[in-house]
Amino acid sequence: MNYEQMNNNKVYLRGRVVSEPVFTHEVFDEKFYEFNLEVQRLSESSDTIPITISERLIDNHIKLNEVITISGQFRSYNKQTEGRSKLVLTVFVREIEPNDESANPNVIELNGFVCKEPIFRTTPFKREICDILLAVNRAYNKSDYIPCIAWGRNARFVRDMKVGEPLSIVGRIQSRVYQKKLSDDVVETKNAYEISIIKLNTNDDFVNYSTDSSNNYSTIN
Repeated sequence: MNYEQMNNNKVYLRGRVVSEPVFTHEVFDEKFYEFNLEVQRLSESSDTIPITISERLIDNHIKLNEVITISGQFRSYNKQTEGRSKLVLTVFVREIEPNDESANPNVIELNGFVCKEPIFRTTPFKREICDILLAVNRAYNKSDYIPCIAWGRNARFVRDMKVGEPLSIVGRIQSRVYQKKLSDDVVETKNAYEISIIKLNTNDDFVNYSTDSSNNYSTIN
């Protein structure tokens, strides 16, 4: 993967391991595992984020209830379930980093293109929200499709963007639990993941995040 493609998608997370690593797949004799990482917000709530990691990085780092720091990329893939295609999101680990309590524990940078018409809406409490689906280029002619959500002034800014327009964002990965009604008697509880946008830019230039205390972006909870 070249440097430009690496810069398109960067994630930095610090949190607590809340599930044991489970084997998911193997590529060229390299095994990959998935576990969940609980990342605290500035409020008392938290986000539980799925993590994918190579066996060569697990070592002794990934232990239940251990606090770890990782850097990597937020990736998507399509999974066939009951004859339907489902978009699955996970953070792919590239490095295990030293823990730094002064750094923002949840930062993501994406540099991509709007690939679906934005959906703008207003909540009953008059809060403006806009949903964006961002296509982020990856190596080997692949792309990751990342759902993002903008609020307030940012929502008004992106609501009129056209499919194919470039958009760079800084934000955080958030998780939420929702219920889907399958029938009159059956309700399924599901998890959704999206990027809460904090800063955005429509230019090609993009300011890289750092992990020092001067880069503690305000978080929308």
